[in-house]
Parts: sequence; structure tokens; C-alpha cells
Amino acid sequence: MFGKWHLGALPKYGPLKSGYDEFFGNTGGAVDYFTHKAGLGKDLPPDLFEGEVRVDKAGYYTDLIADHGQAFLRRQSADKPFLLSLHFTAPHWPWEAPGDEPLSRQLKSLNHSDGGSLKKYGEIVGALDAAIGRVLDTLQSQGLAQNTIVIFTSDNGGERFSNTWPFSGQKSELLEGGIRVSTLLRWPARVKGGQVSDQVVISMDWLPTLLAAAGGAPHVDYPSDGVNVLPQLLGQAASVPRQLFWRYKSNAQRALRDGDWKYLQINGNEFLFNLAQDQRERANLTEREPGRLDKLRADRAAWNAGMLPIPEKSRSYRISPKAQADRPGA
Repeated sequence: MFGKWHLGALPKYGPLKSGYDEFFGNTGGAVDYFTHKAGLGKDLPPDLFEGEVRVDKAGYYTDLIADHGQAFLRRQSADKPFLLSLHFTAPHWPWEAPGDEPLSRQLKSLNHSDGGSLKKYGEIVGALDAAIGRVLDTLQSQGLAQNTIVIFTSDNGGERFSNTWPFSGQKSELLEGGIRVSTLLRWPARVKGGQVSDQVVISMDWLPTLLAAAGGAPHVDYPSDGVNVLPQLLGQAASVPRQLFWRYKSNAQRALRDGDWKYLQINGNEFLFNLAQDQRERANLTEREPGRLDKLRADRAAWNAGMLPIPEKSRSYRISPKAQADRPGA
């Protein structure tokens, strides 16, 4: 695994403690693209690790992640399976493109709420596209592209400069703009290109799906939270309805998706949307559909009863109204 981890800090947590054989990357949520620090300050060490050893390397972080991905692929061959997790931070703040190393020395905060633009965002995404292209070229040159599954997706919706149309909301919100993300899959040997699937999937589905593609299955003692959608990807089965659940501490957000329907709660306010008819989540149908509201509310409560409580002291990312003018009530 190369890139962003953000699932618990060393020494208790880390990729090598969770099944990965190799790791290069940052353990927290964001780093400067040039200093690789998770904050500002001359004495702050880089949040950059090889294995579990902190390192200091020069280079634009997007390129460093791609470099490690390419080097790994050059060691692979078709007679042995492999898994490569490439977790780019781009296009996360701070808003630094490849030529902006002087800017990194002028930041007032890593959040960089006083910087960025659509042009700069485009440059950051352009660098990401080029880095992914280099990795895919290496996969091709190794003769591995035909029978390798490649998945491109994101951990959350966009923020600040992103265009999430036609959805409303953004990162840190359970509106569709905060949780519905692009997903591209390529497997030339088995999946015909140019298709669009309406199967609802969530990131946890990739574990059982990839295991199934490789001829395996989750351990019986550790069942996956996701489902195997390989039959849908291969065109062997029709799309199936799903119930998906979310909860987010900031603004007491709760959500449930059941087929085309979505139940949403924000600071105690309840909403019911038909996403097939109202992708922007503007027509609140709670009064028109009281029976459906009661059912979805009960389904979400039953699911939540089986979850651990949200710790009172846990941190929850939110968009500050001081930093973003269109979030005055956040």
C-alpha cells in the first residue's frame, strides 16, 4: 500500500498491522505536497513512512506515490497474483500544484482556507491524472493490463472547488454530494468496456468482490460488511436492491438508503427523498410518505442498535462557516 492510510496511528495501528506487506505513505489525513508534514512548523517531522520507519524524501507527493506504485508493478509477473492499494491524497488541500513549492513555505495553515482556485484545482487534478497514467502504462508494459482489475474511486465527495452536480452537499455531509463518488472499473479480460452499471455499491463491497474474482472468500470468522457484486460486474446477474447506512457525528447526521429511497437526519431534522426522481434532495416527502418514513426510521434505529456508540470525545471533520461562505449554518 502506498499513500494515505488514516486508519489509526503508530505504534498501535498501521498498514503492516492490517495485512499489507509493504507501505510507503502518510498515516494521517493530509500532508503538504512538498514538506510531507501534517501541519506547519520547522520542528514538525514529516508524516511520511517506509514500513514503520519515518523518512524524509524530496518530491511532489502525488509523484512519489506513483513512483512507488510503478516500482512495485515492475516486480510483478502474470504467474503470481498481487494487490496494490494506491491512495493518492490529491486533490486534497493544501492547494498546491507541482510547481508550487515556494507556496508551501508561505502557508498559514495546512487547511489553506485562504488559497486555491478552480485553475489551481485543475492543475492538482491534472497531476493526479498524469500520475495514474504512468502507473497504468507500467501495468501495460509489464504485460499485466489485460487480466488485472483496476478500480478508481474516492473516500468521500468533493470539497470547496469540486463540482458535485447534480448532487447537493460535500465532504463532511451525508447529502449525496458528500457520499456519492465516482467509481470506474477496468478488467479487459472479463468485463466489456464502455458499460454503465446502476448497481448500488459501497467501498466495503470491494473486499468480498475482489476475493471472489481471485477465487476466494472472506474468512468465516470475519465476515465482510460488504457484498460480492462480481455477478453484476460480469453481467451474470441483475442489479439487486441494497440498504446502506451512515452516521456522522458533526451536525448529528444519520442516513439510510433503501433502493431509490433515502432517509436523512441532520440535527434532528428529518428528510425523505426519492433519489431516482430528486437527485438534489430538495423535495422532502416526510409528510407525503409517513408509512415509508416510519419504516426507514425504524430500520436505521435497528441497525444503529447493533453498532458501537460514537465516542463523546471523538473528532468529526466539519466545514467551518468561517472558511466557506456557503456554509453559514454548518
